[in-house]
Amino acid sequence: MGNRPAELRALLDSVAKQEGDPVEVVVVGNGSPVPDVPEGVRTVELPENLGIPGGRNVGIEAFGPSGSDVDILLFLDDDGLLPLTDTAQLCREAFAADPQLGIVSFRIADPDTGETQRRHVPRLRAADPMRSSRVTTFLGGANALRTRVVAEVGALPEAFFYAHEETDLAWRALDAGWMIDYRADMVLHHPTTAPSRHAVYHRMVARNRVWLARRNLPLPLVPVYLGVWLLLTLARRPSGPALKAWFGGFKEGWTASCGPRRPMRWRTVWRLTRLGRPPVI
Repeated sequence: MGNRPAELRALLDSVAKQEGDPVEVVVVGNGSPVPDVPEGVRTVELPENLGIPGGRNVGIEAFGPSGSDVDILLFLDDDGLLPLTDTAQLCREAFAADPQLGIVSFRIADPDTGETQRRHVPRLRAADPMRSSRVTTFLGGANALRTRVVAEVGALPEAFFYAHEETDLAWRALDAGWMIDYRADMVLHHPTTAPSRHAVYHRMVARNRVWLARRNLPLPLVPVYLGVWLLLTLARRPSGPALKAWFGGFKEGWTASCGPRRPMRWRTVWRLTRLGRPPVI
């Protein structure tokens, strides 16, 4: 967003320090000018904010159609930092060793405390963030993606703007036969934050949750999935304004177009279940 130039420079410096072949970098200014960047870093400035998925899709296309000029893409938030110098090499090795691996989700840790928030471990059993495992979704601001996945299943859903766009892509990738790994040894330092501090968070989360189900789930599972999330939201006892925004987004999810519907196969539902997260929660 152009408002964290010092953090961005620190991130770019950490990428430049990665071992092995140099990492080609593109910085996307999502509706804002790009601050000064090191020589060799490409920039793209968009005239308006396209949202998180829209901005990342522009970054993908900067490496050719569906990123076809390269084999692997890294997505890193501009206020993050790679504290280790072997992360890029670990990514190369992971994808080379497993032809079915489509996406790798990094571990996000607070730079001061080393803590990994539970919400940053993309599985239900999140008590031990140091345990790597196969998962059913990934973290948008700290991941590596095989570009063949984008070519095969499409890019991130731009209309989502913010929230759940990663799970939408993850479900499509899993339905196409790709696998997703959470790797505790691939770390991005990122300050601990609470996304619920933003008022728009509650509306977007609810709207996009409905869109996610309408786009990807077999019809019998749509009301089950959304019913479970409605109950979970109420159980968390959000504030009155937050709950009002949530229900407004939930309604919008049903009344606004969610884009093309491509329901996953029932064998993918079973695959998600075997991976520990059936698509009803």
